[in-house]
Amino acid sequence: MRFARRMGRLGTETAFEMLAKAKALEDQGRDIVHLEIGEPDFDTPVHIVEAAIRALRQGFTHYGPAPGLPILRQTIAEVAGRQRNIPVAMENVVVTPGAKPIMFFGILACVDEGDEVIYPNPGFPIYESLINFVGAKPVPIRLREERDFSFDVGELEHLITDKTKMIILNSPHNPTGGVLSRSDLEAIAEMVRERDIWILSDEIYKDIIYDGEFFSIASLPGMQEKTIILDGFSKTYAMTGWRLGYGIMPVPLAEKVTKLLVNSHSCTATFIQMAGVEALRGPQDEPKRMVAEFRRRRDVIVDGLNRIEGFRCLRPRGAFYVFPNVSSIPMSTRELERFLLYEAGVATLSGTAFGKHGEGYLRFSYANSVENIQKALERIEEALKKVR
Repeated sequence: MRFARRMGRLGTETAFEMLAKAKALEDQGRDIVHLEIGEPDFDTPVHIVEAAIRALRQGFTHYGPAPGLPILRQTIAEVAGRQRNIPVAMENVVVTPGAKPIMFFGILACVDEGDEVIYPNPGFPIYESLINFVGAKPVPIRLREERDFSFDVGELEHLITDKTKMIILNSPHNPTGGVLSRSDLEAIAEMVRERDIWILSDEIYKDIIYDGEFFSIASLPGMQEKTIILDGFSKTYAMTGWRLGYGIMPVPLAEKVTKLLVNSHSCTATFIQMAGVEALRGPQDEPKRMVAEFRRRRDVIVDGLNRIEGFRCLRPRGAFYVFPNVSSIPMSTRELERFLLYEAGVATLSGTAFGKHGEGYLRFSYANSVENIQKALERIEEALKKVR
C-alpha cells in the first residue's frame, strides 16, 4: 500500500527518539541520566491536580466548545493580556490539546504552497517539519553563538522576499536558551509592519527567564493584528502530560483555526481545561520556585561543562537548556550524542536535531536534579578521556 507523498515531507522530534533509546538501556539494567527531554521533573502543583479531580466529579466529561471553555478562554485573555500589556478578548483565544496544534493550524491557515517561512535554525524541529509538510519553502535564519544565539536583524532583512508569508520567533529559545532583546523585536516589527507577513511568536518559555523581563512582539504598535502568540501550560506548571495549550490571534484567524480544530480533534478535554483555569487563577508560588531551582541548575551545568576540556558553554537567559559548543571534540555531534549515551550513560541531543546549523553543538536539558546533573558531568568528563 502506498502512502501520501506529503508524509515524506514530515519530520519528527528527536528528543522522543532519544528518550526511547535511553529507556531501552534502562530496561537492560543501565543507569541513564536523562538530559535529553524538555520536561520539568517537578510534579504538577497539587491545587491544579485537585481542580481536575473536582471537575471530573462535577461532570466535566463531555464535549466542550471547539475553541475552548469560555471560562478558560476569558481567564487566558485576562492573564495573557496583563502579562503582555495588550488588549485580549476571549474571541482572540483558541485552546488546544498542547501547544503544537497552534503551530500546525497557524501554518495551515496562513501559508500556501510555494510561500516562504523564515524560522530559527538551530530551532525547534517541528517548525521546519510543518513548513515542509504544507508545501512551503523553509528559510532558515542562523542563530549564532557570538550573538548569544539571537537573530542577526540585518541577515533577517536580506532573507525577506515577496514570497515571505511568515516569520517564526521563539524567545526564550529552544534549544539555546537565548532571548530576543526588545530592540531586536522592534527592528523586526519595523521590517514587517507594512508587509503581508504573519509572525508566529512561540512564547511557551516566557515564564522561565532569568535576566530581565519577558517582552512580546505583539505588544509593539501595529503588531498584535499580525501576530499569532503560542503558549501553554506544560513548562510553567509542569503539565507536559496534560496536553493543554492555546493561541492568541486576530479574531478572523481564530475562526479559521477553530474550523481546523473541528475537523481534527473536536475540542480539548473539558476537565483539563478546568485545571488550566486553576493554574492561572491560583497561587503562583510553585512556578516561581521552579524557576529559582532552574536558575541554580543552570549555573551548575554551565560551570561544570566549561570545566570539561572540549566544551564551551554560554550561560542562557531563559528556558532550561544549554547549548555548548563541542566542535573541538574529534567526532560529529551525532557520534558524540551516541558516545555519551552508550559510554557515559548520559542522554543528550545532537545540535543537528534542531537543524543543520546545530552541528558542533549539543543540547542538554537541565530539567533534572542538581545531583543528576553533577553525576552526568562526572561521567562525561571521564568518558571523554577515552577519545583524547
